[in-house]
Amino acid sequence: MNDISNENILEVDKVVKAFGGLMALFKPDFSVKRGIIKAIIGPNGAGKTTLFNVITGFYAPTEGTVRFKGQPISSLKTHEIADRGISRTFQTIELFGNMSVLENVMLGCHTRVRASFIAAGFCLPGARRKEKEIQERAMKILRFTGLADKCNDSADSLPLGEQKILEIGRALASEPELVCLDEPAAGLNETETYVASSLIKAINAKGVTVLLVEHDMKVVMNVSDEIVVLNYGQKIAEGPPEEIRNNPKVIEAYLGGGT
Repeated sequence: MNDISNENILEVDKVVKAFGGLMALFKPDFSVKRGIIKAIIGPNGAGKTTLFNVITGFYAPTEGTVRFKGQPISSLKTHEIADRGISRTFQTIELFGNMSVLENVMLGCHTRVRASFIAAGFCLPGARRKEKEIQERAMKILRFTGLADKCNDSADSLPLGEQKILEIGRALASEPELVCLDEPAAGLNETETYVASSLIKAINAKGVTVLLVEHDMKVVMNVSDEIVVLNYGQKIAEGPPEEIRNNPKVIEAYLGGGT
């Protein structure tokens, strides 16, 4: 794991998210230090993915603030938050199945390398150079994730484990400072889970801060520096893995009927 800084890259400040009469989040309050892997765990329905959606701009909070590198981002659109350095994956894989593995990652690069509409439309030299740069960057990511030999395969031809790796690769294409991974090990077998866990550690070793939602406690305990626990939209615990493992509130949430 990376060296841990005292600087907070992300701060979640008493965020509330209500859907009509349903309170999905009720004032969870925590920060993420730059350079760490932090996991968000909790029973089904605890508000984990809702929190991810608030952080990344898919939902506006009803109350509270999210700050990235000290600046509030709660009012920004999703692409504006991505431009500032946050990327994510989704609980349900969001790939372009009829496009190649390489093309999927290239799409992720376009948030960082832009050609003007006119230049791209007329295939001017500047646009061609940028497209080549995008392709080279995408191939570098595929080599890092172990999918380079599948670059020309269609995304929907990959097994589930490799599709999840591809989605992580696409999230890395925008060169984020913080990547939010929503259940990267869900549905994977033991070998695929090991590959995904190793990739998460390798991403962090490159200096990228990781915020992770995951149900597989073996993965969480293996890769995380810190863990925050949600239940019914509220934070009930926060700390290092060993402390969380033995926390009575956490044990009760998982074994005492939390939903």
